[in-house]
Amino acid sequence: MEITPPSIEASSSFPNHIAIIMDGNGRWAKQRGLPRFKGHTAGVESARGVIRYLNDKYHLKYLTFYGFSTENWSRPKTEVFGILRLFERIMNAEARQLHQEGVRIHHLGRLEELPRGLQRVINRALKLTADNTGMTLSFAFNYGGRTEILDAVRNIIAKGIPAQQIDETLFNSYLYTADLPDVDLLIRTGGELRISNFLIWQSAYSEYYFSDVLWPDFNEAEIEKALLAYRQRQRRFGGL
Repeated sequence: MEITPPSIEASSSFPNHIAIIMDGNGRWAKQRGLPRFKGHTAGVESARGVIRYLNDKYHLKYLTFYGFSTENWSRPKTEVFGILRLFERIMNAEARQLHQEGVRIHHLGRLEELPRGLQRVINRALKLTADNTGMTLSFAFNYGGRTEILDAVRNIIAKGIPAQQIDETLFNSYLYTADLPDVDLLIRTGGELRISNFLIWQSAYSEYYFSDVLWPDFNEAEIEKALLAYRQRQRRFGGL
């Protein structure tokens, strides 16, 4: 059955900001008797397809991927090194093409804790695409939601801002996502039913969509299922 795409003009039926937890790469590789790293490589191809589809067909304004969490450093060193090298290679290879498509690349997380070579590649991509006005494509890499909130609190304290001046608007301006809107639709693949410390402030009123499909198999048809589910919900933002 062909799914009719939601109206781009109707903000109530189409998300402005989609965030995705890309889960299942390792299990995808294991099912095929492959090293875990092959799953991450396949996951990159899936991410590339999702970006192109949402940008070309729907002109989505904001898309955020959870690429590497602050907890992921505890994984086997060979896997961590492979992920870091893969992300560096992808940023090098894709930044110019994304720039030509008007995409603005954005990084969320503690950049200073990443290897210097990767920092340089990310900063180069950020500078190259800084003035673009198309999709804002954010990568949460070395990111943790609680760490983000703690960093915001520390920076507010360091600025000496009086407690009575702190409200949600001010607090939001100190988050990594200061120039991004809250998440409308949060998608997690791989069958797990949790958000794993991802954008916990920004997704307070998000619609959640959990898919059993492993990330490397998450394709255009699966995106449409998520968008259809979103369109069928009535967002109340805390109302009864």
